[in-house]
Amino acid sequence: MRTTGWWPGTVLGFDTETTGVDVARDRIVTAALVRRDAAGSQVRTWLLDPGVAIPDIAVSIHGVTTERARAQGTPPPVALGQIADGLVAALHDGVPVVAFNARFDLRLLDAELTRHGLPTLPERLGHPVRPVLDPLVLDRALDPDRPGPRTLGDLCAVHQVTTGSLHSADADVIATLDLLDRLVARHPTLAATDLDTLHDQQIAWAHAWHEAAVAAREAAADGRHTAQ
Repeated sequence: MRTTGWWPGTVLGFDTETTGVDVARDRIVTAALVRRDAAGSQVRTWLLDPGVAIPDIAVSIHGVTTERARAQGTPPPVALGQIADGLVAALHDGVPVVAFNARFDLRLLDAELTRHGLPTLPERLGHPVRPVLDPLVLDRALDPDRPGPRTLGDLCAVHQVTTGSLHSADADVIATLDLLDRLVARHPTLAATDLDTLHDQQIAWAHAWHEAAVAAREAAADGRHTAQ
């Protein structure tokens, strides 16, 4: 795997659909790994029985009911171990993991692994998870002044990525990989940057965005307080 001039090359896309957005409390319902190289895309998906009721609001997003998950889902320890094994094997080979809002999915996976007494990704790797490419972080950093929301669907529309029905894990991964292709084609410096440097840059960019978002919320709260 090339770390410089890495694109086009082999990448592994990852996504989950869940019971909610609380990393400490919520569970993985479906997951997908999509390995893409010059030969095409290899898709692997999982349906899990999360062991808890799936809230209606989550069902409305990804369509998996509690009844279906209980009847057809794989026990979490089995599925989670397989997902982790796939990610670790790719990272050991130097293949970057690509995920939209990667911090959420990777943290949730580690929380689930811990819940079921399984080694986390860093424990399996012997080091932090890297390299990771996150099109959300990249888009924010490369086009910071563009107004509007930045959901996966929004960014696919902006960058003219044709999508299927989003909010299934495999469709979201494929859209995320296509979005990364558009971003790299539009910003050639990404492909010219080695993966370790790009990983570290994304950490810095994500931290800066978070700090700016917190400052903006605090300023808005101060403004409301002053108005009262």
